[in-house]
Amino acid sequence: MSIIAFLLCILVTTVTAIYLYRKLNPQGVLMLAGLVMLTFALILNVQPIIPDKSTGSVVFDLVKVVEETFIGNLSRAGLMIMTIGGYVAFMNHIKATNALVHISMKPLGFFRRYPYLAATVTIPIGQLLFITTPSAAGLGLLLVASVYPVLIGLGVSRLTALSVIAAATLFDQGPGSANTALAAELIDQTNVAYFITHQLPLVIPTTLVVMTLFYFNNRYFDKKEAARQSVENSETTEVPQTSAKPDIPLIFALLPILPLALLIVFSPYVGLFQPPITLNTTTAMLFSLFVSLVFVGCHTRNIRKTFDAFSSFWKGMGNVFGSVVTLIVASEIFSKGLISLGFIDSLVDYSTHIGLSGIAIAAVFALIIFCAAMLMGSGNAAFFSFGPLLPGIAGQLGMPAYSLVLPLQLSASMGRAASPIAGIIVAIAGVAGVSPIELAKRNTLPLIGSILFLIAYHFITL
Repeated sequence: MSIIAFLLCILVTTVTAIYLYRKLNPQGVLMLAGLVMLTFALILNVQPIIPDKSTGSVVFDLVKVVEETFIGNLSRAGLMIMTIGGYVAFMNHIKATNALVHISMKPLGFFRRYPYLAATVTIPIGQLLFITTPSAAGLGLLLVASVYPVLIGLGVSRLTALSVIAAATLFDQGPGSANTALAAELIDQTNVAYFITHQLPLVIPTTLVVMTLFYFNNRYFDKKEAARQSVENSETTEVPQTSAKPDIPLIFALLPILPLALLIVFSPYVGLFQPPITLNTTTAMLFSLFVSLVFVGCHTRNIRKTFDAFSSFWKGMGNVFGSVVTLIVASEIFSKGLISLGFIDSLVDYSTHIGLSGIAIAAVFALIIFCAAMLMGSGNAAFFSFGPLLPGIAGQLGMPAYSLVLPLQLSASMGRAASPIAGIIVAIAGVAGVSPIELAKRNTLPLIGSILFLIAYHFITL
């Protein structure tokens, strides 16, 4: 029965990819594909996913899964993404983004001659921020609000700016990461010990390779795209393309970076406050919104204009819900379908019976989980499905547990950045107004090179 389920996964995934390539509505394609796989899982009785509260009917239970997925996303990442999307729209409306670009151009004037260098430097800076703000979609959107307009002002394309922002979240590392917590538990270490003794020695050299590959990849594709269609990079967007002085006080430049600054200052990993102050991304965004309204009110001295500006926040939230949150929900339904048909278990089972050496099997596993994360759009889903099996497999291969756990844990998060249905890719592409498929395609080639280096370096230095 498992071979039938696995072949069905391959068939449905292939058809889905074809329809996405033909630019059919991605929400509809992904949700229908997920429901088809969930239906097959019920018929084959493989690993059927049922709602938390059954309706009493199998048919209605399938629809109930969609409802619960919507509710779960809205109560978790959905509200956060909508809030950040609304805040970005508000910053553009009050021209705070223009002020940030104008001020940034003076100290960063050197990078006007080397815009791709500036973009590439964003990657390690973002990775440091990712340790203190361990939410890929959350950090990505915060960087879209603060770093993205600066990079555009320096002269890189929208896809290049978004590409390096996605690359900043490549590695689920640091004590706050859910994948780090599971990996550390699997090898019986603390989160901090695992981060220092295993993650950092592998992440640091891989990051240098990532930076190099993204630098040349983005520069090549931007030149190719400019030669093919120079108009595309100059079309109007919500983000300013120049550093002309805006007609607002320059102190407004602080507002786009205020949420990110709050999250860093009040992060428990920074430890500035005892007892610690807990601040999540949504709270930071809403606090920054209210501070921004005070700035606008003081500047306009007009209540009507202030509340008219406030309406741009709600419109931004609505736009993000329609384009981003719905796509994330559809992607999760698709991912649930793959899980329900035992996709990950089948990959593990077939991989362990191909007769390769221990290191070769480990390398194959790393590539498989990378591809699985691309298909599922989630590094967590891929690793949480795969991870618990790894210590036992490592024992059978005569290898230490961390030798399998570490590269697969990092491979899972790397695969997320090459997935057009991953939350971060959908979110940052949606807010910036580009295709998530184009962004994922832009990231794929340098990520393949990076993961090959990660696997080779890990097992050479093992």
